[in-house]
Parts: sequence; C-alpha cells; structure tokens
Amino acid sequence: MVIRVRQHVNPLANKYQTPVSPPEWDKIFALPTQPLHLDIGCGKGRFVLEMAQLESSWNFLGLEIREPLVDEANKWRDELGLTNLHYLFCNVNNSLLPILSSLPEGVLQRVTIQFPDPWFKNRHAKRRVVQPELVEEIAKYLIPGGIVFLQSDVEAIAVEMRDRFLACSVFQIQSENWLSENPLPVATEREQSTLSRGEPVYRTVFLRS
Repeated sequence: MVIRVRQHVNPLANKYQTPVSPPEWDKIFALPTQPLHLDIGCGKGRFVLEMAQLESSWNFLGLEIREPLVDEANKWRDELGLTNLHYLFCNVNNSLLPILSSLPEGVLQRVTIQFPDPWFKNRHAKRRVVQPELVEEIAKYLIPGGIVFLQSDVEAIAVEMRDRFLACSVFQIQSENWLSENPLPVATEREQSTLSRGEPVYRTVFLRS
C-alpha cells in the first residue's frame, strides 16, 4: 500500500505546537544505553532502517513530523524484528529538548540532518528545521567527540545549516570544503535521486569539541 502524505508540513501550524511526551526508552530499545544515532527529519525512515541493520551495536531514533510516515516506518521495524530502532512523530523544533533530556546520559553520539525542507521564501525561513535553538540543544546533549552530519541538495540551505553550527563554539567543522562523498555507509533516497540526475549534494561534518 502506498502512503500518501503532504510533502510540506508547516511546523508552525497549531496542530504541531504540543511537545511530544518521550517514550520509556527501556521499552523502546533492547539495550537503551547503546550509542544513539539521531536522524532529524527522517522522512520514510529507510536510511535509519538500513543503518540499524548494519550497526546492531547502535540504537537509531528517527524523528519525523508526518505521522503516517512514522506509523508505516515502525511497521517495517516490527516486521524485521529490530530492537535498536524507533521512529517518533513530533515537531522537532519544540520536542527535541524533552526528547534529549529524557535519554540515558551520554548516549547521543551521532546526529544527521539530511535534505530538510528548504522553505525557499524568506518569510518562511522560521519554518526551517535548523534554528539556533536546535543547534544549542544538540550541543548540550551530544557527547564530546560526537558527530553532526548535514547535507542538502540546496546550496543556500546547506550554507545556512553550516553557518548555524559554526556559530556555536562547541562545534568544530571537519573540512572547509563540501565533502565529495558521504562518510556514512547508507545514502538516503533523496541523495540517491539527486546524484542519479548528476546534481550536486552539499555535505559537511561537525565534531562536538
């Protein structure tokens, strides 16, 4: 069955203003103190679905604002019997802090934000996912040495995300140039589609100092 959802969801709409109540992590993950990879804006969730199978010693959490995609992704997880993967429906711009503050201490070790909705118009910029507050929240809970991987097929959005992490003193960029290759073993569907058309992807990695 094909799940049809709106491509663009306004995170400022009233229906998305209630922060999520975090789950009990020991009921979600078989080993809740394993290193955690957080994928913000996971879409259909296939990236973390593959990653969870490749890296069983890690836990994976996908956050997504489109609830039908989350429901479908959790069905895939259950069908595969994965106990190191969970998808959570939420608006990350008001729910990230309660989620991160509820995790076991020191587990957040990797964060990915890949191809977020660009919201091209300047008047819609406040709808973009990478806001200064989000960067500060990640900085607070990501372990020293933890990694943030950002990528977009829209250069202006990639620059904006990069600059917001550069503005936070605890993050150190790992290359002054865009990365030519994805450092992770799995590519998102959007990345595969973009590259198949011969179009560029703008990628960068930050280290939590």
